[in-house]
Amino acid sequence: MIEFEDRLQLNDCWVAAGLIRSKVWDILYDYHTKINDIDVIYFDQTDLSEVTEKKLEAKLEKWMPGQPWSVKNQARMHLKNNNLPYTSSFDGVSHFPETPTAVAAQMSHHEIKIMAPHGLQDLFQGIVKPTPDYVKGTRLHSIYRERMHNKKWDSVWKNLIIEY
Repeated sequence: MIEFEDRLQLNDCWVAAGLIRSKVWDILYDYHTKINDIDVIYFDQTDLSEVTEKKLEAKLEKWMPGQPWSVKNQARMHLKNNNLPYTSSFDGVSHFPETPTAVAAQMSHHEIKIMAPHGLQDLFQGIVKPTPDYVKGTRLHSIYRERMHNKKWDSVWKNLIIEY
């Protein structure tokens, strides 16, 4: 794992979400999916520009060509769902839609750190359920339901349990 925080000189920088979730499920269910995105997140309140994120994606593409990079500053991601501003990458990840996706990893000084605001149990047990902002009865629940319909994860990893 590349030490993105040092190499990109970004604060609170992590690899997050789908890459980790999908690779864990591939191992658990003996399946081999194609990497469809590599989410790199960071937190910088001083530059909320999407242009900066695109420049960072281009830098990553130069270092590791042919990978599906997606870089997002968690300091601006609260705008996507009209939430209060996030205070850190941890806060941003805690607002991801489903529990097994709300996970991130970071390598620093040859140590891997894991961030999992909602724990790792659902990820390792193949359970997909909404995080608190997306549970039934909340204003964001329809986003969670639409994601589950569109992602069709249970057609790829047959043993998943998807809660609505």
